[in-house]
Amino acid sequence: MQRQGFRCLLWEGGELEAPARPPGAFLAPPSPRIFTDLTKAMSQGGASQFQEVIRQELELSVKKELEKILITAPSPEFEHTKKDLDGFRKLFHRFLQEKGPSVDWGKIQRPPEDSIQPYEKIKARGLPDNISSVLNKLVVVKLNGGLGTSMGCKGPKSLIGVRNENTFLDLTVQQIEHLNKTYNTDVPLVLMNSFNTDEDTKKILQKYSHCRVKIYTFNQSRYPRINKESLLPVAKDVSYSGENTEAWYPPGHGDIYASFYNSGLLDIFIGEGKEYIFVSNIDNLGATVDLYILNHLMNPPNGKPCEFVMEVTNKTRADVKGGTLTQYEGKLRLVEIAQVPKAHVDEFKSVSKFKIFNTNNLWISLAAVKRLQEQNAIDMEIIVNPKTLDGGLNVIQLETAVGAAIKSFENSLGINVPRSRFLPVKTTSDLLLVMSNLYSLNAGSLTMSEKREFPTVPLVKLGSSFTKVQDYLRRFESIPDMLELDHLTVSGDVTFGKNVSLKGTVIIIANHGDRIDIPPGAVLENKIVSGNLRILDH
Repeated sequence: MQRQGFRCLLWEGGELEAPARPPGAFLAPPSPRIFTDLTKAMSQGGASQFQEVIRQELELSVKKELEKILITAPSPEFEHTKKDLDGFRKLFHRFLQEKGPSVDWGKIQRPPEDSIQPYEKIKARGLPDNISSVLNKLVVVKLNGGLGTSMGCKGPKSLIGVRNENTFLDLTVQQIEHLNKTYNTDVPLVLMNSFNTDEDTKKILQKYSHCRVKIYTFNQSRYPRINKESLLPVAKDVSYSGENTEAWYPPGHGDIYASFYNSGLLDIFIGEGKEYIFVSNIDNLGATVDLYILNHLMNPPNGKPCEFVMEVTNKTRADVKGGTLTQYEGKLRLVEIAQVPKAHVDEFKSVSKFKIFNTNNLWISLAAVKRLQEQNAIDMEIIVNPKTLDGGLNVIQLETAVGAAIKSFENSLGINVPRSRFLPVKTTSDLLLVMSNLYSLNAGSLTMSEKREFPTVPLVKLGSSFTKVQDYLRRFESIPDMLELDHLTVSGDVTFGKNVSLKGTVIIIANHGDRIDIPPGAVLENKIVSGNLRILDH
């Protein structure tokens, strides 16, 4: 949803047009005082004054609502709640100030050659003898705020089993423990939870108490959703149960900078001599600690420290909507599809013009985060995310994305990494890939099987009958052999027996009312299967 901004236009007849709003939004009822202010503004003939009065009145209304919410906070939660609501007020203020598209398409340029380095060049530098001391400067941060609801699971997404009954969190801990044991280091793991995931995650963490990994957690902010019409908070108090269950939201992973700083962990790690965080989504199984990138940061070839590295990878036609790195007003800038004017969306999707996209694997200087946070200088575009609550109320939530801050850091760099470092599990189609023999598992890390003759990942599309993890697991007696698969489409009521092998392009379509059971041991190579096929026990 593109932020339209508030604007005020004069009709030819001299009358003022009502200020424009986000689509479908209406201003809160004005107070009596505003009429005096508006009359004054209009008598002075100033469209900008009129616009400013409207903004100020709305900000005042929101401030009053937030103060009502804050006084309901229990004493132990008061300071934390105050920080959250102050953060929201700043974001809301920016939301009202910004006008029109956040980027001028005419200013977008391809990044200079040296601003996006090929991974092969980084790797060619090799590793120093003191790699252990380099690793000891690192903190791994995983974004752990999401729920598994899109895959039909309750609780944190990180607790879904993805391989040999290991969850995303299990694999992450195994990876870092392997690093610490191999190099005799102390790389900590930090989880950025949300209020949706914090309690369940902390219960699970007890099982890692004997692992050689120090695990820390901190929470994202909790911001109030706002009514799309009045632009006032939906919440009436700080609770998030009962009628307030849907009144709050975690404001996107761009909140990491403020929340990490406010948690006190940033200063603790700086005090321990840590210098960089490696940030990634916990559901990206390709986002492991890369020693070559870390060495490049710790020992920059030109002696000039790099404050922010974004891992990018080459686009395929499946990635055309992914954010891309551009040169904008002399700095690297992440541009998302939501920021692109409609007339240029096709150009943005072009694989030939914008060849890479953001993996959200980020390496960021701790000292730089501290400096910019204290200067209030981290600039991220606001993402306006419309939602409809269960009761039918239309709301919007204001969010930011962690990668958008790249333009605020000095000497930022993109590194074009192999596709293997981008292995997200967003759907059961992705889950089928990582559970299959396409990958081997070693110390928590997945690598493409050497038996696969070509390095590309098959395109897999499972239909709605497979959306929920429970249904998906029930439909496979065992995961098929997919080493020679290029493309799989499955639609309708389909089940797979044990030891099925899929090769080339396989399309299986069970129409409404039909059912297809792929028999045990079946080999399907470049086949289309449709109609009814049932194997009955006798």
